[in-house]
Amino acid sequence: MTEPQVASSDATNIECSILREGDHYIVNGRKWWTSGAMDPRCKILIVMGKTDLNAPKHKQQSMILVPIDTPGVCIERALTVFGFDDAPHGHAEIVFENVQVPIKNVILGEGRGFEIAQGRLGPGRLHHCMRLVGAAERGIEMMVKRALQRKAFGKFIAQHGSFLSDLAKK
Repeated sequence: MTEPQVASSDATNIECSILREGDHYIVNGRKWWTSGAMDPRCKILIVMGKTDLNAPKHKQQSMILVPIDTPGVCIERALTVFGFDDAPHGHAEIVFENVQVPIKNVILGEGRGFEIAQGRLGPGRLHHCMRLVGAAERGIEMMVKRALQRKAFGKFIAQHGSFLSDLAKK
């Protein structure tokens, strides 16, 4: 869903196009932080793009299944998320250039992309939040452990008032 040129947290901003031509769609656009695209087992991408610019704002988007080996699909590079490198199973930046996909690959029908995305985004965001809370807790634990082992000015760092004050603010 995410694109580098727009605020993709609002799916109505998406610029990737999925245009119908006869018995197939043509996909053009650039996506990044494509989850799992770097995993060697990944064979199918779920791409969100606009199929009808004249439809109501939240019915312009559709999702389509794109085999990763389709001509015109180019994995540009692997990306990190919040500094975490999930290689070789992580996220990627991908360019879609005149990618031809059968009509049958549209998920739930044209104009349902926003609806599908809303059902999936909550759990994904919650996962990232849990991961960052865990990283923050680990950082605090490491700081406290160090403060209980190192001395400065004749006493453990943890015994200094400034350390206790700073820790209490966390």
